Amino acid sequence: MHRLLVVDDDVDIRTLLAEQLGRAGYQVGTASDGAQMRQVLEREHVDLIVLDLNLPGEDGLTLCRDLRARSATPVIMLTARSEPIDRVLGLEMGADDYLPKPFEPRELLARIRNVLRRTEALPANLLPLAVRRARIEGWTFDLEHRHLVDPAGRVVVLSGAEFRLLRVFAGQANKVLTREQLVVLSSGRQYEAQERAIDLQISRLRHKLGDAGGLIKTVRNEGYVLAAAVTLE
Repeated sequence: MHRLLVVDDDVDIRTLLAEQLGRAGYQVGTASDGAQMRQVLEREHVDLIVLDLNLPGEDGLTLCRDLRARSATPVIMLTARSEPIDRVLGLEMGADDYLPKPFEPRELLARIRNVLRRTEALPANLLPLAVRRARIEGWTFDLEHRHLVDPAGRVVVLSGAEFRLLRVFAGQANKVLTREQLVVLSSGRQYEAQERAIDLQISRLRHKLGDAGGLIKTVRNEGYVLAAAVTLE
C-alpha cells in the first residue's frame, strides 16, 4: 500500500484529502508546514507528497527545491494561484505535477495514480536501479537525488520531466531517439503526432546544462541524441 503525505496549512483541506485518499486505498499522513513535513519524513517512508504552494514560513517552492536536492520522492504541488508562472516555477523546482485550487478530488487521485505509475515503471532499457550516478562531460547526474551537479560543483535542480528525460538520454547515449520513443520512455504514455511538448522539455534541459546543452543534438527528421561519453557508476 502506498503511503502519501498531504502538506497543507488548511486543516479542512488536509482532513478532506486524508479521508478521500484513504478511501481510495492509500495510507495518508498530514502536515501543516515544512517543519512537520520533515518530522514525518524522518520517521517513515513516503511514496508521494501532495504539497501546497502557499504555506506559512517556508513556501512550497522552497520545500520542493530542498526535497529534490536530497530525495527522489515524487511531489504534486497544489496552489490557489492560477498564473502560468506559478506552474512553471513549481515544475522548475522539481515538482512532478501541478494542480490549481479549487480542484476535483477525483482529478488529484488520477494524477497521484499517474505519477506513482510513471515513477515506478522503469523500462528495461533504461538505466538499471543499481546505477547511482552518470558522468556526462564533467557534469554529474545524480539519480538518487534527482539533480545535476555542474563542473564547478553547483547543484542544478531538475523537474520531474527533466529528470526522466535525462535518464533516458543517459541510458541511451549516442543513440538517436525519436520523439515518440522519448515520450513513451520518459512518461509511460502514448505519443500524439501533433504534440511538441517534448521539444519544450528538451529546450529546458539544454538550458539547465548550459554550455553542455549542445550535447543534446537535433537529428533532422529523426529525433534527438545525447552525443557524449557517459560513465555509469
